[in-house]
Amino acid sequence: MADMLVKLFHLQPDPAAEAALLQNGVRLCRALPPDRDRVIGFVRENFPEFAAEAACAFSHLPAHCWLAVENRAVVGFACYDVTAPDFFGPTAVLASRRRRGIGRALLLRSLLSMKELGYAYAIIGWPAQDALHFYEQAVGAVLIPEDTAGLYRDMI
Repeated sequence: MADMLVKLFHLQPDPAAEAALLQNGVRLCRALPPDRDRVIGFVRENFPEFAAEAACAFSHLPAHCWLAVENRAVVGFACYDVTAPDFFGPTAVLASRRRRGIGRALLLRSLLSMKELGYAYAIIGWPAQDALHFYEQAVGAVLIPEDTAGLYRDMI
């Protein structure tokens, strides 16, 4: 699968979407160092293929990880700048909480954090085939033409 590219200079916050999540009991927050073990545990239990990258998010201060929290429990996460500079991901939301705008809100918060760091573009590395339309619709991401897995091609 090819990577995707997002123009960050056009992105704007969406406070209405976050307010709607909050009304439904879901808040977004940046992961804090004391959250490290709980967040990595959540990722390892629910999305084990992303645990190593999620752990890398805590090597930055502030952590390069946004969380969706419902009733003090993590229901989704999004990381950035962990696999490589300027890369978004990994990200995931519990299957039972999908289609509520959580993934889009986490994506937008992460990409805006990257914009604040001075990036003009972000790379969504090796997105799943069924996520392509989501990224296109949510932030105008476009495929980068390539017939290999890009950065991930050498992964063991």
